[in-house]
Amino acid sequence: MDDQAQFVRFLVEAKKNTYAGDGKLSAPSRPGSKDLSFQQGNYLYIDTYLGSLDFIGEEAVWQHQKPIWAMNYYGVMLADEVPNGFSQCLKEALQNVPPEAPFRGPTHYLVSELEYTCTWRGDIDQFEGVEQILLNGKEIYRLVFHGGSIR
Repeated sequence: MDDQAQFVRFLVEAKKNTYAGDGKLSAPSRPGSKDLSFQQGNYLYIDTYLGSLDFIGEEAVWQHQKPIWAMNYYGVMLADEVPNGFSQCLKEALQNVPPEAPFRGPTHYLVSELEYTCTWRGDIDQFEGVEQILLNGKEIYRLVFHGGSIR
């Protein structure tokens, strides 16, 4: 990574313009995958995931066509039905990705009776964390993630 501050600005922008920002799907890279991409300058971001209610995926960034960073994630819906407002809560939280920890969303975000939380340890070079959404205090969704710099 040539310039970490520039990379983080790109990563935040890429996240806001793909899944969280209802970005357009790219051609699938694998059978049944959903792929979203964002390119700016010498950086390319691709988010590829499989599944819907329960899903697994990877976000990766290339600089000058060389992979420099990636994050894997696995999410599960713990409720029998997806409650109204769930997608809105998740996407709004992800739109508020903090530059100091550009992994998922902020530590806390509230939309009506839905509460989003995200905890992590580490930094941009090596990290792991958990994202949750609670409905009236009961966990209905969980996502685990980990990743870091690629050398």
